[in-house]
Amino acid sequence: MAILVDANTKVMFQGLTGATASRSAERAIAGGTDVVAGVRPGKGGREHLNIPLFDSVAEAARETGADATAVFVPALQAADAMIEAIEAEIPLIVCVTERIPVLDMIRVKDALTGAKSRLIGPNSFGIISPGQCRIGVMPDRPHKPGRIGIASRAATLTYAVVEQTSRVGLGQSTSIGVGGDPVHGIGFAECLELFLADDATHGIVLIGEIGGTDEEDAADLLRRVKPKKPVVAHVVGIHAPSGRRMGHAGTFDPLGGGSARDKIDALRDAGAIIAESPSLIGHAMREALRHL
Repeated sequence: MAILVDANTKVMFQGLTGATASRSAERAIAGGTDVVAGVRPGKGGREHLNIPLFDSVAEAARETGADATAVFVPALQAADAMIEAIEAEIPLIVCVTERIPVLDMIRVKDALTGAKSRLIGPNSFGIISPGQCRIGVMPDRPHKPGRIGIASRAATLTYAVVEQTSRVGLGQSTSIGVGGDPVHGIGFAECLELFLADDATHGIVLIGEIGGTDEEDAADLLRRVKPKKPVVAHVVGIHAPSGRRMGHAGTFDPLGGGSARDKIDALRDAGAIIAESPSLIGHAMREALRHL
């Protein structure tokens, strides 16, 4: 089992003919992902990487049965690409594009209201269920099929946690990059709900950052449901100066609050196991499962 994607997921790439999308599609196919279509307006009827191209998302979905899309479209056009996928009722939209204007993302969030689509990203490494499906820009290794669900705002740190959980024999059920932008799709709370309902996920890792309210929302959910599955959390930015953006656009809160310490305290009080160093996350999860 996995969440949101599995071996049966049929994937299209919006912007497939671009260099980054082409590399990502090749890696996905090599890993067993069923990439069935590409979308590039004006190039419908052609092929790229032996994948048929279509002029629109709706046409690609109708002709191939694609139920997930990877958005590799430049920042100024990315919102329109996501809205096109929402209007075509694609169940899962994964956007890796960075630096999308905030007002554009507000349009996307409005389009998602009441829609049949879920959005991962933008500014996301994507989603991967090892051995089943990968959509995004994550490295091929060291992902390994297993029992740990990972939701993260930080891509590179996620790869380190993936390596740790693989090395200690736990592996991953699914890893999700919720994205580093202030306005994004799926958040930690929704990821938690999905992982808690997944029988194949035995433990959950949350990798947070300063800014925003994702971590506090996750803490609220943990307090309500009191899950039996262990949740290990690490929040980046404990020494970051207040009022300054640190890396991701989402690591800044102009209204104050959202500090790493506040987030750590909220998660700890809600029952999460706090890993003080990212190097301890895999060990903390292994020990938590051993005690169960």
